[in-house]
Order: sequence, then structure tokens, then C-alpha cells
Amino acid sequence: MYEHLLTETVAQITTITINRPTKLNALHAETIVELHEAFKMADRDLNTKVIIITGSGEKAFVAGADIREFSDFSIAEGKQLAAHGHRVLFDYVANLSTPVIAAINGFALGGGLELAMAAHIRVASTTAKLGLPEVSLGLIPGYGGTQRLPQLVGKGRALELMMTASMIDAEKALQWGLVNHIIAPETVVSFATTLAKKIAKNSTVAIRAVLTAVNAGYQDGVNGFDTEISEFGHCFGTEDFKEGTTAFLEKRKADFPGC
Repeated sequence: MYEHLLTETVAQITTITINRPTKLNALHAETIVELHEAFKMADRDLNTKVIIITGSGEKAFVAGADIREFSDFSIAEGKQLAAHGHRVLFDYVANLSTPVIAAINGFALGGGLELAMAAHIRVASTTAKLGLPEVSLGLIPGYGGTQRLPQLVGKGRALELMMTASMIDAEKALQWGLVNHIIAPETVVSFATTLAKKIAKNSTVAIRAVLTAVNAGYQDGVNGFDTEISEFGHCFGTEDFKEGTTAFLEKRKADFPGC
């Protein structure tokens, strides 16, 4: 179905694998469009409760963008490149109603780290290297990196990483809060799957509301507390709420209908 991706859905978890190992899974225009379609299909699939994004091979999650595609762009073309990427992939993923886990299995540089940061949870291989080295090319991160990195690690650390064009290892990424867990290379995807299973057993309606409320706190002009109050109230009108509270009172596991 896709030229540059592999997708698989097992036990309500869809795994999307960027499959350009000879290019270290670098993002280019076609891959970005395919990723948009894959995420859209998974988000709309009632059998998918969690999405995992990873890269093929042992070396890279995504080692940046394909620089050859835009090395001769004009100012207007550069702006369009960033705007299109935000719209169809990076902001799109960040605002999905289905949780997304990035399984970082190697280099996550430039657009690769930006894709991982757009995901809701990040787990990394012990061999992972992360960075936003765009200033070494005379650029800045253009797919959300200047905004999401400071939110995750703080302004000072984010500026240091971006302005030095440095890479950090998985241990430092964990210390900084850039990733949630670091895992042996051979088990990073299976660990992400275990984490996804823990999420999948809970109410999809409530999880969707959590994502909406949390994301609201990072939007200009939006009061995240007001969004939380609204989403909290809406939960009381759902079948998942009825099932969850009934199961709790009956001392059994809930079987959420997802509505």
C-alpha cells in the first residue's frame, strides 16, 4: 500500500515503520504524505487504540530530512515547506485523538526528532542519538522543534542543543525529560508495544479527552483549565463512564465500549 512505510495492526495497536533504511529513514516529500495517510487511517480505525511510530533497521529512527529536496529553495518555498509539514504531519500527529508512541531505535535528528516530539510518548534505544542540528546548515528547525523542545526540556537546554547543533545520547535525553524510557535496542519496539497495551485497556473516550485537555494548555488564547472542566463534564455522558464506574463498584475489570 505504501512505498516508504510498513504498517501492521495487532491487538488494537497499529505500528507504522518508516522503511528507507538505506537513507537512514530520512523524511522526504513522499514519505511525509504517506505518513499523513497512515496516521489518518489508523486514527479513524475503530480497531486501533494506540499507534507506534518507528524506523526500519538498527541505525536510525529518522536521521533528518532529505536535504537534496530543498537545497535550492527560495524564501517562499521554504515557508511553504515548513507550513505543509506542520499541517500534514507534525501538528497533525500532535493533535491526533489516538495516542502515539515514538519508538526511537537509533538516530533521531532534525525532522526525525521533531516527529518523535510530536508523538505523545517517547521511548528510546540505549543506542539512540538525538539532536536538532539545523543551524549547521544555516537553517533552524522548521517542523515544530523550536517550540516543542523547550516545552519538553526547558528553554536553556533547548537553546543549547539547537545552537550547538549537538547530539545527546539516550541517557541524557532521559535525564532531561525528552524521552520517558530507555530500552535495549532489540526490545525498544516490544517495550513500546507493552506500554501501548496498558493504554489500550483503558477508556478510549477518556484518553481522547486527556489528549484534548493537555494539548489545550499549549495553545495560545486557550485556557487549558476550562478545556479540562468541559472534557471532564462530557465524560459523564459516555457509555465508557457508565461501564467504568459500574465495573469499579462490582469489583470487576471494565469492558469499555469506546463511546
